[in-house]
Amino acid sequence: MKNLVEELQWRGLVHDIMPGTEEQLLKEMTTTYIGFDPTSDSLHIGSLVPIILLVHLKNFGHKPIALVGGATGMIGDPSGKSDERNLLDEATLRNNVEGIKGVLSRFLDFKDTSVNAPVLVNNYDWMKELSFINFARDVGKRITVNYMMAKDSVKKRLSGEGEGMSFTEFTYQLIQGYDFYHLHKEYNCLLQMGGSDQWGNITTGTELVRRMNVGEEAKAFAMTCPLITKADGSKFGKSEGGNVWLTADKTSVYKFYQFWLNTTDVDAEKYIKIFTFLDAATIDALIEEHKVAPHLRVLQRRLAEEITVFVHSKEELEKAIKASNILFGNASADDLKQLDETTFLEVFDGVPQAEISRADIEAGIDIVSVLNEKTGFFKSNGEARRALTANSISVNKEKVNETFVLSDKDLINNQFVLLQSGKKNYFVIRVV
Repeated sequence: MKNLVEELQWRGLVHDIMPGTEEQLLKEMTTTYIGFDPTSDSLHIGSLVPIILLVHLKNFGHKPIALVGGATGMIGDPSGKSDERNLLDEATLRNNVEGIKGVLSRFLDFKDTSVNAPVLVNNYDWMKELSFINFARDVGKRITVNYMMAKDSVKKRLSGEGEGMSFTEFTYQLIQGYDFYHLHKEYNCLLQMGGSDQWGNITTGTELVRRMNVGEEAKAFAMTCPLITKADGSKFGKSEGGNVWLTADKTSVYKFYQFWLNTTDVDAEKYIKIFTFLDAATIDALIEEHKVAPHLRVLQRRLAEEITVFVHSKEELEKAIKASNILFGNASADDLKQLDETTFLEVFDGVPQAEISRADIEAGIDIVSVLNEKTGFFKSNGEARRALTANSISVNKEKVNETFVLSDKDLINNQFVLLQSGKKNYFVIRVV
């Protein structure tokens, strides 16, 4: 087996690792699982790291299991939380589970028939049949309260200023531990991976596997990756509009692409190792090229391209680049007309707007009237005429003169017109 741990270490993806884990991964194909909490019907870029870990596992010949927490989602993981989460109702939870399954299926082929084919499971399927009495006898008996109290996720909550921790949340690590035991028994799963905040829950799982088995059957390993942060210490994965999601209905491909394109130099150098599958030689060459001419943002562009293709597709990347070029490059009227409404409004977010009636547009409006009385883009007809004479006015990225008449054939998506004065002054007309 190729050395997966070595690969993950140079990428900055190893935080804690249990002794013997590397040796196990080198010895044979190892079934490994990572869990995903169904707190929403999609996943955001904070979940990209565990997804990428599962893909690395598959690429290195191991068998990845993606677990969606239909059961654990009913309780809520206390790790890293100062207060108890609001419990989700069953309908919301079911919807979230299906949404997350759909997202994960874009990155891993669960219909694959190879020996290390990825597996998708929902822990509700085995937890729903387990009675409280049986769980308390068979599982609760194996792990002491002292052991559970020593975990950081518990200690922080008990010593904090909040309302403490309910019994429901206290049992979370036992239930997650039981998941590991179940997957160990049913799939010979020997390793659990996750974020560094999960170390306590994961090691409870390894302990449970050891205490509920004997000899070789008691083997279980753990490995975590660091929680990703920005160089300035702020939280990774947030933009001005909130979370950056992996589905286009929540975060458009254009905004997703822009998020990575706007990464700082320091973060881009770190992120290109974590979030892409480029090899070390390619990444080192990109870093050196970037240092020679940082203003060209070679690193950020390659980072944004690789991740957008991985999460969406090459076709969607090309659309996002076209949308970016509309503001910053030499886009044509045809390029503009290919933008959907959402992307158009995002590209020109913050640009002044005015409304014109559809009747006026269908009748045709002379460009001077458009620039002044209809929109207020210019303060007077004289100012508008001077700009037109100076050849500095564009309609939908094409230069126009004083004879131009705006009509419905100029509409983008049958409702917008883009005015431009000079290189950077934009104005959007919305037809109502």
